[in-house]
This record gives sequence, C-alpha cells and structure tokens, in this order.
Amino acid sequence: MSNALKNLASAAALALGCTVALAAPGYALDKVSYGTNWLAQAEHGGFYQAVADGTYTKLGLDVTIVQGGPNAANSALLISGKIDFYMGGPQGELSAVEQGIPLVDVAAIFQKDPQVLIAHPDAGVETFEDLAKLKTLFLGKDGYLTYFEWMKANYKGFKDEQYKPYNFNPGPFLADKESGQQGYLTSEPYEIQKQTGWEPKVFLLADNGYSPYSTMITTTQSMIDTKSDVVQRFIDASIEGWYNYLYGDNTKANELIKKDNPEMTDGQIAYSIAKMKEYGIVESGEALDKGIGCITDEHYKKFFAEMVGIKVLKADTDYTKAYTTKYVCKGVGMALKK
Repeated sequence: MSNALKNLASAAALALGCTVALAAPGYALDKVSYGTNWLAQAEHGGFYQAVADGTYTKLGLDVTIVQGGPNAANSALLISGKIDFYMGGPQGELSAVEQGIPLVDVAAIFQKDPQVLIAHPDAGVETFEDLAKLKTLFLGKDGYLTYFEWMKANYKGFKDEQYKPYNFNPGPFLADKESGQQGYLTSEPYEIQKQTGWEPKVFLLADNGYSPYSTMITTTQSMIDTKSDVVQRFIDASIEGWYNYLYGDNTKANELIKKDNPEMTDGQIAYSIAKMKEYGIVESGEALDKGIGCITDEHYKKFFAEMVGIKVLKADTDYTKAYTTKYVCKGVGMALKK
C-alpha cells in the first residue's frame, strides 16, 4: 500500500473512531439534578419533556428531576449542594441575598406569576378592583404578607379585615358568595369548576401590575463559577424542552408527569397547558422576541422596587446579586415553535 493510501486509511480510521466515540451510549454525561417546587404537573412540563425526548442527553446532560411536594425541602437541598438547580422565585432569591446566601436566578421560565384571585360569578365582581368589595379573602400566609400588601398599597379598598387563612380547601369559599380566595391560574379554577359546574371569575395578579417572574431556574454562585458551561447547557435544553412541550408531541412527558404524580389527570394537564398559552404565562413580554426563559434587568428591578415599597425587602439590598442575564434572551429554541 502506498504512503498516500496508508495516510488516507489512517485518517478514515481516526474519523470513524471519533464518530463511534461520540455516538456511543456510554460516553460520559454531566449528571445534574433539578428540584421542583411541587408535585409533578404540566407547569413543570418542559423539564419533563427535555428528559423524555432526549434533549438533555443531546446536550451532554444526565438530568434527574427531584419532585417537590408538601414535605419536600428542595430549596434547602440547593443551598446545601445536594441538588444543582431549583425551581425558585425572585422573592426567595432576593431574601437569600439579604441573608448572605449566594443563590442566583439564571432563567425565568414563567414571565408571569400564575397567582390569581378567584370570585363567584354572580357576586358583582367584574374587575380586579371589585375584589375590594368582598367581605372575605381567603389567603395563604405568604400571600397575605406579600401580594396582599402590594394590593393595599396600589388599589383602594383592600383592608386587613378581609383576610382569613386559606387552608388549600375551596369549601369555605364555595359556601360564601361574598368571599374570594387565592389560587393558581392552572389549578384551583379547574377544580372549582369540576366540583360546582360553574366557572369562577379569575383575576391574574400579573395582569394587574404584580410583576414577579416565576418557575425560575435557580442555582448557586459556586455552580456558575465552576460549571458555567453545564449551567448554559441545562438552560438551553430546558428552554427547548418547553417549546417542544407547548408546541410538539408532549405525550411522553405527560406520562412521566403522571408516573411521578399518579393523581394527575389528563384533563388537568390539558387545562393547564391551555391556560399557560391563553394568559402568556411562559411567552409574553421580552420572551416573545428573545425566547423562553428571558430575564431582564428592568423587569427584575421593578419587582424588587415593589417589594421595597411594601417593606418586604430592604432598599439597600444589592438585588443584582439575585440574578444574571448572561445565559438567556438569546432566542434559543424559538425555531421549534410550530
């Protein structure tokens, strides 16, 4: 064999070896874990989609979703380094900054917080402002201390006397026409309608000026400093997962959701997806032009100012430590939208 042929054969063998190595199922993937903030549901669908359709694997990741729930402590697991990412929220990360805990939001999957207030359909409540007329508002403790304070500061008529504790049971609300209750856009209205046959009035706080992001990808400053490439790949794959979940075949993702949470139904999943699309929960604002997951300085600063205004956060807090914009707003996955 001539030297030229030998060289050609060697090059071909090397190329084949590289191809086999890249294609081999045993090549090392970076193992990462993402802790959710509740039981598996459609609101977590993009992450399950990226597991189910191999998007994480395609980007060199072996991802474990650690399901949240009433007894879970996934935020504590992130702080202690037991998981790599968590489904956080701006208020939590801003509070962490005040305590010297280096947590950082790196992507905002929900541009709008799905928090809603719900009223009876025949109680004369037609606008968000009309909720101030109600005798009672059933609210969780966190809501009472945050967005209800924001409501009192920004709308006339809301008062502490309206507050009664919400125990995640719609019974007291259903029994009292002069009451309203908190809820999640994609959850409580569906359950109420299923139980009663009537459709409640639903008011999304985000559409009335309350501006937090939600369903974040949150990590530690240490993760950013030491494994920034892993952070970027996890974000990019998750964003692709969300586009595929909302606009592609999400059958396998929903099977994984129901496997993790056997009480989840197809009806609830379909309702949740429809409401996320209808209200622009995932896609609105900057995400429409720059892609799912987008975080901007202006948006984050606005929410920080709202929390300072109601004395939930200190004015001298360095809010910029709670997030970074460097991984998002790059249009990743937008071509997948059908």
